[in-house]
Amino acid sequence: MFNDYGELLTVEEACEALRIGHNTIYELLNSGKLKGYRCGRVWKIPRLAIEQYVLEQAKLAK
Repeated sequence: MFNDYGELLTVEEACEALRIGHNTIYELLNSGKLKGYRCGRVWKIPRLAIEQYVLEQAKLAK
């Protein structure tokens, strides 16, 4: 689904992939709706977490 990206995405890459703004990404990360982790001050978001989020939002996840 998001094969053009590496295994870990930055906030900027996640914004581009999901076509949403920075504030929305940070809201999703801080609420736990989108899984990711912080490495210092930088968020790292697994590509698998992005795919899972999209499937859940589309009601396709089991």
